[in-house]
Amino acid sequence: MIDKLREQFEAAYKDACLKRPIPRFDAAVFAKDHSGDYLNPLVQSAWWAWRESRESLVIELPKPWQTNVGAMLTPNGVRFAIESAGLKVTP
Repeated sequence: MIDKLREQFEAAYKDACLKRPIPRFDAAVFAKDHSGDYLNPLVQSAWWAWRESRESLVIELPKPWQTNVGAMLTPNGVRFAIESAGLKVTP
């Protein structure tokens, strides 16, 4: 999970660097120490904020209802729970 999260972070960070008025990016910015922390303190701070933003995101789904084929969640109930957390849902 952390590898996928780090991969998403690095892609977003690189994309943000390339969208600046003067686009520039050097992959060396992602250099890490022996513990896996980024050597660049700005990147390390951004990584911390990225992880915290993901960890604080918890969505409580509605209780499932029982059918003859098992427990089910209504699509509208799930959509409402996600949107109530301030997230967008696409059809």
